[in-house]
Amino acid sequence: MKNLPANIPYTGLISQIGQLLQEGRKKAASAVNTLLVQTNWQIGKYIVEFEQHGEEKSEYGSELIERLSRDLTVKYGKGFSRSNLFQIRLFYLKFSKIQTVSGQLTWSHYFEILKADDDLEIQFYVKQCEKENWSVRELRRQMNSMVFHRLALSKDKKGVLKLAEKGTEFNRPEDLIKDPYVFEFLGIPEQHHYHGFYE
Repeated sequence: MKNLPANIPYTGLISQIGQLLQEGRKKAASAVNTLLVQTNWQIGKYIVEFEQHGEEKSEYGSELIERLSRDLTVKYGKGFSRSNLFQIRLFYLKFSKIQTVSGQLTWSHYFEILKADDDLEIQFYVKQCEKENWSVRELRRQMNSMVFHRLALSKDKKGVLKLAEKGTEFNRPEDLIKDPYVFEFLGIPEQHHYHGFYE
């Protein structure tokens, strides 16, 4: 940590504290997100391995997801809806090597990206999110505008990508930490989601 400059005015003190807080919040949000993504990947792995019972392939049964959803919700609280567990399972299937998971993307990014039609489209959106620093809202906008499909059909690929860049917004640490998936992962009750963190 760096020392406070000598003879700093009061406004400089406020500014230095503000910078320190921003850096700390950014690191904390990044650390929580990394753990959330890694934990969901591991949960997905456990589900798939349990389904396979040591076999190469498995018959996917929604009964397991239904039962897990009920039991995990009772024991650990929110975050284990049927749809979330389905996405967690799919996350592991699409990214079966943890090294292929991007540290830049949040679980909310992956939740949206996994709605894509095929592996090529999934990889496209992962790379674009990394490259363009897309927020989850921007990712949704791009997917709804079918940028991948327009790009695949277009002869003017650079033009389509240039259009896709409009509307990008910076994802602040506050936005990341207020993500409902982060709160569920941390076990923070819903009524506390937006109080006390950045006020």
